[in-house]
Amino acid sequence: MPSRHISPQSFNEILSELGDDPAIPDPHGIRKSSAPNAIHPDPQQQQKSCSPLESLNSAILGNQLQKFGVLIGIGVGLIGLSITLFIAYDSIKSSSEVQLQDSQKHISELQKELSLLRIELQTTEDELYSEIELLEVSIHSLKQNKPLLKSTIRPQATPNELELRRWRYLGAAQIKDSHQAFFNTGKSNVMFEKGALVLGDWRLTQIEKGIATLNHPQGKIILLKPSKSE
Repeated sequence: MPSRHISPQSFNEILSELGDDPAIPDPHGIRKSSAPNAIHPDPQQQQKSCSPLESLNSAILGNQLQKFGVLIGIGVGLIGLSITLFIAYDSIKSSSEVQLQDSQKHISELQKELSLLRIELQTTEDELYSEIELLEVSIHSLKQNKPLLKSTIRPQATPNELELRRWRYLGAAQIKDSHQAFFNTGKSNVMFEKGALVLGDWRLTQIEKGIATLNHPQGKIILLKPSKSE
């Protein structure tokens, strides 16, 4: 190996870089501490080295804030949907209650109409019974008065005859010498004394417990009786 020439100064610099050998004692403290100088980092370099981390933290924080904002939006949407559903349910409930009340009112009106129809049907039935009885009485009278008839022509109805035949005999009362009979005309109740003119030329000639007799100057007779329902 070829020999190398190292100057004393270079040798000392090499030794200084290598440091003292701890195996060689130094009782007199000749050695100098060769502690390396503390290297202070450059603030700009430190700032540059920290900037990627801060950027990463900012990005993470931004993502978290974005997610948090999305969650807040979803929550607000759910609350709004809940309020809308509640309002819709309350509206449907109120509408159902109104429809139920209308239905009950309609049913009540139908029941009233049905009651009126029943009353009218009962009245019509009573009138039919009265007409049948009048026909029976008229037939009986015709049979009895048949020899007196001189013509086969059907007699014309006298004025007020049809209206009187619709009346109903309600009963009689006697106060001293006054004998009175009560009738229902279909519109109101009326009272006549025996012998009084009832309607037109028709006169109340006979009052009994179950029958009242009306006579006309032409010879016609109307017998009024209480209805079957009474």
